Amino acid sequence: MRTLIEELEAEFESVETRLRSILAVTPENSLFARPFPDDRTMIELSVGGCIIRAAAMIEQAFLGITRRLWDDPFEWTLPEELSTCETILRYIDEVSEARAKGIAFLASDADLAKQLPAPEKLRSIFAVLIEALLRAEYFRGKADALVRAAKRSQD
Repeated sequence: MRTLIEELEAEFESVETRLRSILAVTPENSLFARPFPDDRTMIELSVGGCIIRAAAMIEQAFLGITRRLWDDPFEWTLPEELSTCETILRYIDEVSEARAKGIAFLASDADLAKQLPAPEKLRSIFAVLIEALLRAEYFRGKADALVRAAKRSQD
């Protein structure tokens, strides 16, 4: 039975859909704009950066589960590489493919209890996926809040 797997898949798909929706309403010229002055990095304070980080959380989890590749996707998801709405959409598509392969890797809900070295200590696949979902939602919510703040400041 794959009830929990299908629920998790639907949640990840929902995050990806909402990332695409946020990207659709974000003007290209403000994708990496910093709406608030702060000393933190642009990645943390821009709509584009938050969208990329949300997608990267999903990618990292599924590449970890399927390939034991736990590297932070930060190295290949820099704003310099993903600098336009089009390139970010393509990246989200790649993340969706990695997620689909990862979901297909799981035969039944019992697989969610399997332990993985993820990456430093043993954790269940379920724990890895829940953490990735929460982290992706955090960055997705941050991107959404930045879009709303930008709209309010224009009004």
